[in-house]
Amino acid sequence: MYLTKYFLPILKENPSEAQITSHRLMLRSGMIKQSSAGIYSWLPLGLKVLKKIEKIVFEEQVAAGHIPILMPTIQPS
Repeated sequence: MYLTKYFLPILKENPSEAQITSHRLMLRSGMIKQSSAGIYSWLPLGLKVLKKIEKIVFEEQVAAGHIPILMPTIQPS
């Protein structure tokens, strides 16, 4: 897929609510978009980067001998 086909709502100015540099850069580059207070949506470019990072971390953990598990979002006490 071409980059010109991606949905990239880039910002030219720094968002006022973003104080951390990485947060500011992710908003400006169109990787994430804020839905409401504390809730963000991963946009196509950000999701691609996230999946790539997950793959690298998973491969390193497998090389270290971990056993993968999948846990639910809500944990019982």
